Amino acid sequence: MVSLLPNYKHIVNPKLKHIHLGFDGNGDLIIKSPKVSTKHIEQILIKKAKWIQGSRIKIQNKKGRQLDFFNDNHLYYLGERYTLELIPHLLQKTRLEFDGTAFTLFYHSFDPLLFQIHIDRFYAEKTKEILPSIVNEWSTEMQLIPSAIKFRKTKRQWGSCSQKNIISFNTMAAKLPLNVIHYLVVHELAHIRHKHHKRSFWELVAHHLPDYKTHIGELKTYI
Repeated sequence: MVSLLPNYKHIVNPKLKHIHLGFDGNGDLIIKSPKVSTKHIEQILIKKAKWIQGSRIKIQNKKGRQLDFFNDNHLYYLGERYTLELIPHLLQKTRLEFDGTAFTLFYHSFDPLLFQIHIDRFYAEKTKEILPSIVNEWSTEMQLIPSAIKFRKTKRQWGSCSQKNIISFNTMAAKLPLNVIHYLVVHELAHIRHKHHKRSFWELVAHHLPDYKTHIGELKTYI
């Protein structure tokens, strides 16, 4: 008999009061719960089957998600989709190259973790190269100056602004189209004046980017 239940990872946490269903970046189902029976978990999976399938498809269709190097063969850079070719070579050193038309990753041993390190490094370098000038441009336009600009890789945030007006950007931002990067910068600079997402905040964003909702929609297609 073929099981209709989806594959999942079950994490038991006695401190939890309820069962939580979620997904990792690859669309794999993660279940967090207090100690419960396998039968109870399976009953929930059957009940939530349609939602699970739909959510998984949405995540797997998102742009810029972490690659499965056995099946994926493309990367996003500034909103464009480029082919990624993996080529074995005799040198011990792994190397990622981008010629403006495609990515090539030369490797000696097939090591997805090492591949991801090189890809993350590429995005971090490009993000740090691209973002500062855009921040300077909009800082002058908006008359809002951050106290500092920082970069870090995060899972859920593209940017943030601290109470001390330190703006941080996700090092993966170089995946995004330039117009979306501009929106991201305007959004975080607006937080220097408004530390919330109330009407006054969005009015400030709209004053500088009247079509900001279009950029938000595009941003949601990335992970």
